[in-house]
Amino acid sequence: MRFLEESFVLGALGRGRSVEQFLGPAGDAETRGVRWVEVVPAHSGFRVVLHTSADVGSEQFCDLVEFPPLDLENEDEEFGREIAKVEAAVDAVAIASARTGAVRDRWVNSGVAQDDYRDFVRAGRPDHWPSGAP
Repeated sequence: MRFLEESFVLGALGRGRSVEQFLGPAGDAETRGVRWVEVVPAHSGFRVVLHTSADVGSEQFCDLVEFPPLDLENEDEEFGREIAKVEAAVDAVAIASARTGAVRDRWVNSGVAQDDYRDFVRAGRPDHWPSGAP
């Protein structure tokens, strides 16, 4: 099973492991992009980091961290932008949900969001992700 139950999300974070979630499309018809969010253990708490990159992948090339920023002129604002830093893992997950639209039951271990991206590509890059979500 790809997706982690909440107790496993919090357990991974408690062990110093990051979790992430593919959020779906970003940008517009001219500049196609994708977004994903990470919760990253830090020295004194947890960072919530939002990434927005150009959608340059395919089924064979889906390593999200290799994608260039959506807007090269504003790279620091879009790729790896820290949106919060908090002390408790549960608060970081809640903030990620509130500020990015992350869904409680779609968190994965670090490096696995690319599998969701591959599914997104196979689904024809729908306007909403997961497919059928408002």
